[in-house]
Amino acid sequence: MRQEVCRNRCRKFTIRNVSIIITTILFLISTQGIVSVRSVFASDHVPESFANLINEVKHSVVNISATHVIEQSPLLPFFMPNTPFGNFFGPFPKERMKIKALGSGFVISADGLILTNNHVVAKASSIKIKLDSGRVYKAKVIGRDPKTDLALIKVIPDKAFPKPLKLGDSDKIRVGDWVVAVGNPFGLGQTVTAGIISAKGRVIGVGPYDDFLQTDAAINPGNSGGPLFDMKGEVIGINTAILNRAQNIGFAIPINIAKNLLPQLKKGRVVRGWLGVEIQEITPELAKSFGLKKETGVLISNVVPRSPADKAGLRHGDIIVAYNGKIVKNGYEISRLVAETHPGRIVEIKIIRDGHEKVLKVRIGTLQEARGRILVNRRARKVWGMTVQDITPELRERLGLNPSEKGVLITNILPNSPAADAGLHPGDIILEINRKSVKNVKEYEEMLSRARVEKGLLLLIKRGNANFYTVLKRSEG
Repeated sequence: MRQEVCRNRCRKFTIRNVSIIITTILFLISTQGIVSVRSVFASDHVPESFANLINEVKHSVVNISATHVIEQSPLLPFFMPNTPFGNFFGPFPKERMKIKALGSGFVISADGLILTNNHVVAKASSIKIKLDSGRVYKAKVIGRDPKTDLALIKVIPDKAFPKPLKLGDSDKIRVGDWVVAVGNPFGLGQTVTAGIISAKGRVIGVGPYDDFLQTDAAINPGNSGGPLFDMKGEVIGINTAILNRAQNIGFAIPINIAKNLLPQLKKGRVVRGWLGVEIQEITPELAKSFGLKKETGVLISNVVPRSPADKAGLRHGDIIVAYNGKIVKNGYEISRLVAETHPGRIVEIKIIRDGHEKVLKVRIGTLQEARGRILVNRRARKVWGMTVQDITPELRERLGLNPSEKGVLITNILPNSPAADAGLHPGDIILEINRKSVKNVKEYEEMLSRARVEKGLLLLIKRGNANFYTVLKRSEG
């Protein structure tokens, strides 16, 4: 009897001990696992602080103050043109007025080179940069590129001038990686914000070569031109744009774009490659019509005579699917790849023609868009009596336009011209020509070149907060 009770007690004791031991082991494993996960999470993903990183880079981030001289009547906006009071009392005398644009930049070389946004320093009569120490230097523009909104300025450095920042590799940054923005928002002085990369390759319609990094790190007016850092303290982007009324959405130019253009910016002039084709996106309907299995590549709708594309044998109806070994997904991508190619270089372009793949070798030419633009603008000025320009980010902000609004800005109206007879004036925005929307000067010129002068132009105009249609008729005689 006693032996049986002893056996039962021993069995219970043994089971209880084993249970305790197993529970303890599982707890330790679980605890160790939690500690390990937390350790990895803390070290690889969530920095305990950005202070050490900022202390390493902040001295090389500068505040930029650019002075612009404009001509404007001191009575504006009290008597705006084309209002009853404006027409009665005008025209008003104009005065030269100075306005200041604030932005940011960062040091990229020991000899005083600073990278920033073009719209911060474009047409500035004087530029000053200020360090976080309070020291101020005069700067001059070395090179500008409005197409990518990049500019290179230079100061004469001294012993107190900060060391250059290291430029990273924006191709390696991943969606979800931590980033830090440093700049001068609203002129407050050096400010640090942090966030993650929200997306890559964003096209937001501000230029022909859009390829932005999107971040939720706070970016505000004045941050333009400032650096976006990765966790190694390397610059992977240049803060440049925000969306009005949006929260936690900012955009930065990938630093690799700037690195590719730096040699040309240092020379003061950016030269781009030219292929000589008009392209359009592949829609589901087009993909079906051309017998494509997926909507990839871009469709050539026209080939410019005697262009590099024409000489290489490209035709309208060809579908470009790869450029020098890189897959082409859309029109922005092929435009950027061609533009980045040095003129004179031979590249391979893979196309689909009549359902068969074919590779053609093309010697890339030099883009001469300025020459053609001036000629067409002169023709438009002569026939219709007006000149226009693209709406830059700076103008968009000044005019209070939404990023989604497109068009071209009228800059000059000739007296006794069709434009003047229709009541148009500088500051109006052309949204449509003959019922087709116009996004930029290039499209404007193409539409005018196809328009029949004798039929006139039907324009949709934006003036202030109102839109209206008007017809331009060429004067007889």
